[in-house]
Amino acid sequence: MLKDLWGRAVKTLGLNRNQTGDASVAHLRREWDEHPSTGLTPARLATLMLEAEQGNLMAQCALAEDIEEKDAHVFSELQKRRRATLTTPFQVVPPDNASAAEKEDAALCQQWLESFTWLDDLRFDLTDAIFKAFSVAELQWQRDGNLWLPEGYIHQPASWFQVHPDNRNELRLRDNTPEGQELQPFGWVRHMARAKSGYLARAGLVRIIAWPYLFKNYSVRDLAEFLEIYGLPLRLGKYPGGASPQEKATLLRAVMSIGHNAGGIIPRGMDIEFQEAAKGSSDPYQAMINWAERSQSKAILGGTLTSGTGDGTNTNALGQVHNEVREELRDADLKQLAATLTRDLLFPIYALNCKSYNNPRRHPRLVFDVTEGEDLTQYAEALPKLVEIGLKIPTAWAHDKLQIPQPEGDEPVLALTPPSQPVMVGQAGAVIQDNGQTALTLRPAQPPTQGMAVLTSRPDDHEQALDNLLASLTSQQLNQQMKALLTPVLETLATDPAAAETKLAELYPALDDRQIEETLARIMFVADIWGRLHANQ
Repeated sequence: MLKDLWGRAVKTLGLNRNQTGDASVAHLRREWDEHPSTGLTPARLATLMLEAEQGNLMAQCALAEDIEEKDAHVFSELQKRRRATLTTPFQVVPPDNASAAEKEDAALCQQWLESFTWLDDLRFDLTDAIFKAFSVAELQWQRDGNLWLPEGYIHQPASWFQVHPDNRNELRLRDNTPEGQELQPFGWVRHMARAKSGYLARAGLVRIIAWPYLFKNYSVRDLAEFLEIYGLPLRLGKYPGGASPQEKATLLRAVMSIGHNAGGIIPRGMDIEFQEAAKGSSDPYQAMINWAERSQSKAILGGTLTSGTGDGTNTNALGQVHNEVREELRDADLKQLAATLTRDLLFPIYALNCKSYNNPRRHPRLVFDVTEGEDLTQYAEALPKLVEIGLKIPTAWAHDKLQIPQPEGDEPVLALTPPSQPVMVGQAGAVIQDNGQTALTLRPAQPPTQGMAVLTSRPDDHEQALDNLLASLTSQQLNQQMKALLTPVLETLATDPAAAETKLAELYPALDDRQIEETLARIMFVADIWGRLHANQ
């Protein structure tokens, strides 16, 4: 019998039926949030948090929804943290000392997960647990031949769940019983993100954010009232003694009307006086709002300099430090998310479909790659120097450190472009052949053949090149080489000097006019040297 990681039996017969469709929990679909943030007071906030500690999570979860909807700053900071987890690639890693079958099944699971178009949405919805402490998605399974694969999911409201009275970390569906209904195996993805230590109801960020949110709301309300009357003169109505209640009400309406409409009427004998305009400053209210937003940013992102709520001492260095804190939070969120996806998504797929499964303790894991690539420029300079002094550096370590994948099979790889040939096309040069002999040649328009080392023929090296050449050549070798090189051109020079350039162009069609002139000059120079050496032979 197939069992999950907790040893509970898995019935594949009802795997494609959603648990929330049962009549016992049908009432959940007819419930609506009560929006506890409306008229929220410190006393009411303390009460609903106490209720959450006692197992009733509804009000606390509904408050979290209200805060995220009503407070733009909280929403923005949460979006930064949640969406930072979506760009990190994942990999399915086989268990330690994996067999060939386990490696093959891990690769198969990777392909399945990558084919789920809804997986990124699931990752985002599960990060809702960062604020509420938990997020639950109900999987929708479908039979595909011999395979059981989820075709999607439904992200269920957090207010639909409660904790078990005897286990404050166990989520259950609210079915109007004290214990709640147990979540069926392989049917749910339950992500619990712990912002702090403690049992589930107290582990979410909402309990830290709620108090600054409350005090900020008071300041925003007071600031709105201040701005409504700021700069307006005080309007003081005076009624004569013995005025009736109706006359007093008429005067009051006139006073209020003048404030908004700049006009009004009053009975004879009554007066309206305009006192000095209202004075004051919005600074105290703004200071409270800034304090609340800085506190929220610190709680969500670990700092303020990446949120635009700094205190005026922002520097690039401090901003980098705060950004590193954000990366640490992202990595921690991803590790918790990887554990959830491995337990509630990858393991069910593996257990239901893979032949190598025979032990719940041996299964593949989903891992997010949170390593940062190193500075390639720095390593490009350092590694060659370290290798030169004899340091043995494994290539696998360098590939891993620089985040450069190893080539697979005959996959094309980058390579250095061969250095340009030192002997110019059409120049005379010395070539050491594979057999160790030296030859004097005129370079046509192609590079030297493989296995031949070229001695440069730059002008400043001509003398040294000729010395080396003449020292290594025997008279017979020189005669053979010079005959093959110079005979066609020299014969033309002897009969028709003007046609020598034309003959040279025919022998070496790749040369332009300037190169032909230079080459002809070199041939005549070499012929002169050759003639001098063999004048007495």
